[in-house]
Amino acid sequence: MNLNRRRAWRWGLAVAGMVGAVPMMVTGQQAPVAPVKPRYQILHDETRVDNYFWLREKSNPEVTKYLEAENAYTAARMRHTEALQDSLYKELLGRIKETDTAVPYRKDGYWYYSRTEQGKGYPIYCRKKGSLTAPEEILLDQNELARDKKFHALGGTDVSPDGTLLLYLEDLTAFREYTLYVKNLATGQIVEKVADVWNGTAWADDNKTFFYMRADAAKRGNSVWRHVLGTPAAKDVKVFQEDDVLNNVGLGRSRSGKYVFITNDSFTSSEWRFVPTATPTAEPKVVAVRRPFVEYSVDHAGGHFYIYTNDSAKNFRVVRAPVNDSYTAAWENWLPHRADVFVEGIDLFATFAVVMERRGGLRQLRVVDLKTKTGHDIEMPEAAYAVTPSTNEEFATRSYRFNYSSPVTPASVFDYDVTTHERVLKKRREIPSGFDATKYEVRRRMAPARDGVQVPVSILLKRGANMDGSHPLLLYAYGSYGATTEPGFNSNVFSLVDRGFVYAIAHIRGGQEMGRKWYDDGKMLRKMNTFNDFIDVAKYLVKAGYTKSDRLIAQGGSAGGLLMGAVANMQPDLFKAIVAEVPFVDVINTMFDETLPLTAQEWEQWGNPRDPEHYDYMRRYSPYDNVEKKAYPWLLVTTSLNDSQVMYWEPAKWVAKLRAMKTDGNPLLFKVNMAGGHGGSSGRYDRLKEIAFNYAFMLEAVKN
Repeated sequence: MNLNRRRAWRWGLAVAGMVGAVPMMVTGQQAPVAPVKPRYQILHDETRVDNYFWLREKSNPEVTKYLEAENAYTAARMRHTEALQDSLYKELLGRIKETDTAVPYRKDGYWYYSRTEQGKGYPIYCRKKGSLTAPEEILLDQNELARDKKFHALGGTDVSPDGTLLLYLEDLTAFREYTLYVKNLATGQIVEKVADVWNGTAWADDNKTFFYMRADAAKRGNSVWRHVLGTPAAKDVKVFQEDDVLNNVGLGRSRSGKYVFITNDSFTSSEWRFVPTATPTAEPKVVAVRRPFVEYSVDHAGGHFYIYTNDSAKNFRVVRAPVNDSYTAAWENWLPHRADVFVEGIDLFATFAVVMERRGGLRQLRVVDLKTKTGHDIEMPEAAYAVTPSTNEEFATRSYRFNYSSPVTPASVFDYDVTTHERVLKKRREIPSGFDATKYEVRRRMAPARDGVQVPVSILLKRGANMDGSHPLLLYAYGSYGATTEPGFNSNVFSLVDRGFVYAIAHIRGGQEMGRKWYDDGKMLRKMNTFNDFIDVAKYLVKAGYTKSDRLIAQGGSAGGLLMGAVANMQPDLFKAIVAEVPFVDVINTMFDETLPLTAQEWEQWGNPRDPEHYDYMRRYSPYDNVEKKAYPWLLVTTSLNDSQVMYWEPAKWVAKLRAMKTDGNPLLFKVNMAGGHGGSSGRYDRLKEIAFNYAFMLEAVKN
């Protein structure tokens, strides 16, 4: 490590209150040391020793003391960057129009929108009746709900069909523990309250009956309930329950308004049910019975269900079937399978559909007439971009709203006339501090992976930047669950790019950027492709002159944090620094404990360690299990105490083990949000401060 860079971290006094009798010295400061309390487990004839399993004891004061010591140490080690953090925060804030209004959308005779006000951390939800010139009605001011609360999140809002009642879900813990409220919009009074619900609601047509969900102890949505206003929650009727832990239940109302859909999906199969909204007490009917490895989803138009499925279609197709005869035998091809086009989904309206297709790694929107099945693409103007459906609540319409951006085009909302092909820009995100897209360049490259596969890379850099390896580079990726990482506009990264950084997104296997096979080749017993792809993209960027290893920073969160942990073990000398946010790093222990949220159903993503083959494969990459006595890059690890998706103890254990084993003097910082959830803080200003902190760490890492 360069001596000048080491000196940047040689300062200050030892942090008080550290845990452990023999603190490890890191460049002149004391780092917290977690006590070793071995726990032994025999699995497939291997004796596993977990010295830090005790950190799972959330109510143990010693755990709290250790986490607070880590926070104190991190704060002390970063104190000399506080001016930089403040400058970065002001830059990030300067790119946000603090007082702003979202584009209104129309539904059932009202125009709905949200707006923000300067100095307030949360949105205000509003509507106007009939016309945008009508008086504003505030449905919900989240700032008032969040007053004096450390955390506040809404799990969803749902207005009754007649527009008189608002149903909303509130979480005050960050642990996705929701309470359901029904608000009378005329009086402002709360008229119903149901505790311990899950996110998912749907109204019936009578404006007094609604459906909601509950979850099991592992936070798996598993049941749907029916409630009638004015009756106690104790008398609510259970409509459906799924006991198979591999399956997740969901709930929603069709855009046509005719049906409530009860979804019941695993990662490899589906079974949907429907209830007519006109007869909410009817028994749910199955659309098509579950079959192994057949996934499907359903929407409704006319007398047909339109079914998006991988049945006999690796890259998915769309079939349709009569509502009264929707079983598989009645399915007719509506959009056939194509080997070179991945169908991502369908938006259905009264007379047309918009099909989301992925070709060449980029999403296309194709408009198709329901009667003639003729169609056309909505053209996109740039070589690399992100496009997503926007809020389209009206069923009988000829207008389609979508969101568009690129690395140099701020988020834009368009209304597209599917008949005339005219598009109208309704709003483009304003950058108050100013933004000149001509100062930057976007590149799309294909990096060769070690097995010959070409991996897409989206690159943002200053126009005219030299390809001599002198630039620091931030490489981001996710690569799991089939989630695609779109090359959209991220105003935050310009604080790095304007300081000479190159920003790159590696579209690695495990996502679905290049089709369904791209996803399948990055999960289960092929998960190593995800990590190898990231390493190979990093090497490509170094070889092409975008950066050098001593200027290269990797970043990922959640399952992308697993990626960070894996590459840190596999090739630590390739990176100067790694930022792992809420990282899923204790793969075997977590996948062994089905009482934890997400575990059981994710056996179809990572495997079940009870299976010897799965265990042996996980053992190859699980970050916590592969920490070794060797040098590691600079590391910043973040978590939230109330994260219900990646428990805080995973990164806590990983950090403790790294501290005990790594042989270098590079900084290892662990930042714990003691009130946040999986996404960190709930307020927008606090979240910007977290980003500024991360960027300050990155800038320090590449400081000359």
